Amino acid sequence: MFQKLNLPEYSLKIKKTKKGILVFDIIRKKYVLISPEEEIRQLFIHFLINEKKYPKGLLAVETQLKIFNLVKRTDIVLYDKTGNVSVIVECKAPTVKISQQTFDQIARYNMNFKAKYLIVTNGINHYCCKPDYKTGTYEFLKDIPNYEALT
Repeated sequence: MFQKLNLPEYSLKIKKTKKGILVFDIIRKKYVLISPEEEIRQLFIHFLINEKKYPKGLLAVETQLKIFNLVKRTDIVLYDKTGNVSVIVECKAPTVKISQQTFDQIARYNMNFKAKYLIVTNGINHYCCKPDYKTGTYEFLKDIPNYEALT
């Protein structure tokens, strides 16, 4: 752990290599280089699966998208059973304060997806909002919804 987080503790599979310290990503099914942001992403995946009951098979990590000819990647995407994007999650390192810039980033990503919910986390603070596409506004929720509430 890099600092005290606002997430349950999960034991991540870690291994040391010549390239550095790697963490096992249960979604991509491979080891990836750990960084403060990657640690948050991995812990948040476990949180969504274990606490919020999001189906592992409907989650994707680092989904590629194009925004104005720029290739970007979302941190975590939850699809619904029909293959539409239901939730987009943007993860930041614990030292990164969640700012308007962070919300602007996820809103840009969402231009491609039109997700039902957007989540931003740095492992300490978690924000979840529901976009209203008719009015162009966002309703911020007190808690991250369980998977059951999304369906």
